[in-house]
Amino acid sequence: MQYKWTVLLVTTVGIVMSGIDSRIVIVGLPEVAHALDASAEQAIWFTQAYVFGATIAVLLIGRTADIIGRVRIYNLGFAIFTVGSLLTGLSQTPNEVILFRMIQGIGSAFLTTVSATLITDATPRDELGFAVGLNQIAFRAGSMAGLTISGIILSFLDWRFLFLINVPIGIFGTLWSHGKLKEIAPLDKAAPMDWIGFGLVTVSISGLLLALTYAAYGVSSINLVVLFFLISLVTFGLFVYQEINTQHPLLDLRLLRIPEFTGGSLAVMINAVAWGALLLILSLYFQIGVGMSPLQAGILILPFEFAFLATGPLSGRLSDKYGQTAFMISGLVIQSIALFLFSTLGTGSSYLYAVVYMVIFGAGVGLFASPNMSAVMGAVPPNRRGIASALRTTAWNVGYTISLNLAIVLMSFTLPYQTVSTLIASSIPTISASNRELFVNSLRSTYFWLGVINTTAIVPTLFGSKILRRKALAGKEEKGEEAGNNQRESVPRKIS
Repeated sequence: MQYKWTVLLVTTVGIVMSGIDSRIVIVGLPEVAHALDASAEQAIWFTQAYVFGATIAVLLIGRTADIIGRVRIYNLGFAIFTVGSLLTGLSQTPNEVILFRMIQGIGSAFLTTVSATLITDATPRDELGFAVGLNQIAFRAGSMAGLTISGIILSFLDWRFLFLINVPIGIFGTLWSHGKLKEIAPLDKAAPMDWIGFGLVTVSISGLLLALTYAAYGVSSINLVVLFFLISLVTFGLFVYQEINTQHPLLDLRLLRIPEFTGGSLAVMINAVAWGALLLILSLYFQIGVGMSPLQAGILILPFEFAFLATGPLSGRLSDKYGQTAFMISGLVIQSIALFLFSTLGTGSSYLYAVVYMVIFGAGVGLFASPNMSAVMGAVPPNRRGIASALRTTAWNVGYTISLNLAIVLMSFTLPYQTVSTLIASSIPTISASNRELFVNSLRSTYFWLGVINTTAIVPTLFGSKILRRKALAGKEEKGEEAGNNQRESVPRKIS
């Protein structure tokens, strides 16, 4: 078997596991929150901590992968993820779940960051979009399994098995990757680690997330919101200064000179802000707004996954042939349309409307994701793909974590935070019809503003477009040629 297929198969196990875990908590969130008597923000942090752990670790992982090897880092990631899953399943309090989910997220960062790098290293450029598309299928397969498995587990078993299910998969994946993967990429072994940069970026991201968390609490927490925002801005500025002035930076800012990389990474962050919380909001809509069980909610969200599954590999293959820009723009436009359509759903809306909107949205995500990753990863030098993948993953994670907190903030504009918190942690059957109506109204407003945010991702996508740069270059050449002609015409001819 060709090594490129070996890499794809091995990394698929990690991607499937990540997919399962990315969805399994979304459907089970109200159940876990009720079992542990968690507040709305604690419940959000059950998901938030996972992404937060991945975010703070991913740049360090990407740089480490370029120094000591992608395969070693990938194997370690499987082990960390497995241990984090076990500890989360044994947790007794909301804070323990948050802490151990963070460990689980760190392990996930190892897997998702390095898997993209391993695939890029082993796959020819003209086949990269297709390979990434297949990898996305694996994630969606895990996602679909997570949506249904969570409902089945909560119907027959304790919520702890939502996390314990990852343990046997993780053990198998750790052993398999250790035996099959080999290091083929050039490494930068002589470079030291930029721990100062790592510390600064960690504080910056933490400050931003804490600011958004306290923003949901209302006016009483405004001083803390301002404080954490200032901490985030100052430490981010210091991080940029550190990276510019150190010989071996954690983040190679020279990558930002590559328009495809910069534009694609910024676009994926904005896109993640817009849709990161969508499936969680849909799960809450079906359970709290409509009164369905976790199993029903998980099954009802499947149309989104099927639509992504149908379009993701196809867009990856076609973008390899025809270019990525048109597919990325189309995907973003379709997603925005779907978000605006979601804002029309009420407690009495037919499920068929929700199905159509989910299919539209899933198709939009599928059109955007694979071409975006292919454009970003294919634009950077081979010896910088580890940190490039890490930066793209960081951009997505930051957007995703912002989305989760932003959703609560946007909901609290329509419905008081305390009411949102009470409803999320309530036993679903006891929620009154009037409270359901109020809750759904807050979701409708949230969908609308997320649609507005997503539309802005078109701008950086165009910035990174080769097509526009070629047109601009052609325009400059044309103007230069015209100026040259004018200059020649203005010179008096000699009279013979």
